[in-house]
Amino acid sequence: MRGSVPGLVSPHPIGQQLPAMYLEDDFAQRFTAGLDEVLAPILLTLDCLDAYFDLELAPPDFLDWLAGWVAAPVDGDRSPDVRRDLVRHAVEVHGWRGTARGVVLALRVAAGVAAEVTDSGGVTCSATPTDAPPPDETPEVRVRIRGEADEALVRHVLAAAVPAHVRVILEAAQ
Repeated sequence: MRGSVPGLVSPHPIGQQLPAMYLEDDFAQRFTAGLDEVLAPILLTLDCLDAYFDLELAPPDFLDWLAGWVAAPVDGDRSPDVRRDLVRHAVEVHGWRGTARGVVLALRVAAGVAAEVTDSGGVTCSATPTDAPPPDETPEVRVRIRGEADEALVRHVLAAAVPAHVRVILEAAQ
């Protein structure tokens, strides 16, 4: 994250803004110079704060922080362009989460692969809580990946995009 930058000059040195009697005081000037070193990164960040929230300009560490705000699954191993794309599409991915369309979108954004998703469908419900439990049929989603893909990454994305009770069958398209 943001931190002290050695040699960074403050745009508004505190020592120069003190009353005249402190301008020649060595202790006051050294003390405020120490404060300037700590405050310089903050003052320079505030000067261009809007650029930090622009996904094309945000520094990689701040981008990871933004990803935390929108619960985008980023990690340091992915390229900055992929991480920017994950943050950019996070709201849409969350909106379609748990659906076939959401699985396709999550795979495209997070793993960069095209996929075809087939859902077994079906819903069971009961008007009273004492009715017999639903049949033992486990719902499943069949995911057919087109092209080359990192299988570990695809499985990781599927684990986040598919409901926990749904079985996933992963296939490679011919």
